[in-house]
Amino acid sequence: MTQTVLRRLRIGVLVVAVGISVLAVILVLGAWRNDRTIESNMGTATAEVLSAGSLRSAISFVTPDGANHNPELGVLYPTNLTVGQRIEVEYSKADPDLVRVAGRNATVALIPAGSVIVVTWLLAGPSIWYLRKREAGAPGSAPVASS
Repeated sequence: MTQTVLRRLRIGVLVVAVGISVLAVILVLGAWRNDRTIESNMGTATAEVLSAGSLRSAISFVTPDGANHNPELGVLYPTNLTVGQRIEVEYSKADPDLVRVAGRNATVALIPAGSVIVVTWLLAGPSIWYLRKREAGAPGSAPVASS
């Protein structure tokens, strides 16, 4: 491969790695923003788990005004829930569709987001290093000084 192609590949790997890292950070910041919104005008209720998954769980709960809510996007922080389980939830009174499992918050997003960042750079770092070495030895590049 030519020096230009290798350079573009290296820059592409770097851009993708930075993009994934930024998205992981935004995910955590979004979770914290949701928590702040819930905490600024919080209501609590008992909800029933209608469907359970590691990424999304559907719930149903009734607010004190008698309205039944089934948040379209499910409940925040849904791990370890089972169908039929009754759980305590905290929701934003201003937006009852913004609801989380009581006692859980954005800190549960830190480990998954951090893991994504670490794995991304464990893959991207050596790739960037390898492409840089290949780029230095590609046709049209200056000779590499050896010690």
